[in-house]
Amino acid sequence: MTNGPASAVTHARALWTELAGVPVEFTSPTDVVVAPGSLLCPPGWAGIVRIGDAAVVTAPDARSAEALGEAARILSYEELTDPVRLGVTLSGTAPVLDVLGPASLCYLDGGRDTFVPAPGPVEQVAAGDRSTLKALLAAVGQDDADESGLDEISSPAFLLVDGGVAVAAAGYLSWPRSVAHLCVLVAPHHRRRGLARIVASAAVSHALDAGLLPQWRARPYPSRRVAAALGFRELGAQLSVRM
Repeated sequence: MTNGPASAVTHARALWTELAGVPVEFTSPTDVVVAPGSLLCPPGWAGIVRIGDAAVVTAPDARSAEALGEAARILSYEELTDPVRLGVTLSGTAPVLDVLGPASLCYLDGGRDTFVPAPGPVEQVAAGDRSTLKALLAAVGQDDADESGLDEISSPAFLLVDGGVAVAAAGYLSWPRSVAHLCVLVAPHHRRRGLARIVASAAVSHALDAGLLPQWRARPYPSRRVAAALGFRELGAQLSVRM
């Protein structure tokens, strides 16, 4: 995969190196560091983030860092975020017990020039008002609600309402380095109707107006498809492993 414009790749890399919590760089060979407080992964896990043609790895302790460092010398930067390849490589030294991901990391690498908006009858709700989201969050179940992150957004919520009930919503969390991390959710019985694209479009437009870099992290194919339809391009991937 080739890099996107330097500004998008550099911006994304600056974000993830800051979240690592210790000095680390996207270099070749891959930089592996001990970072117990890393935000690239859950506490006690190892985090791997690839942006463009380089990756960084944070490990919870020296033993894990040594095993991951050896894996990084064997695997390409793309293979590091492949849970099967990584698991096989680590099996003899530090077996992988659990994984989260991989998730695609997508960005608007040309700002508004590459954004493809999807207008619709979206209602905007102030950031502090979460009452209209309660029914939607309850309808999708706890796992989907948690995965969406919608209950934690710092932006206004952008809603599509049917019969007085929100059936789709989007917003974003303000991350370091002026990044807007998108959160999108659609009620189960209203999916595959293009609603995610409409509400996400409103959230992306708001983020761009605020001078932020929109970031879309997606695991399932439908989410990646929505991101692509809005003009996002996959510039990397994230994988967390418990060893």
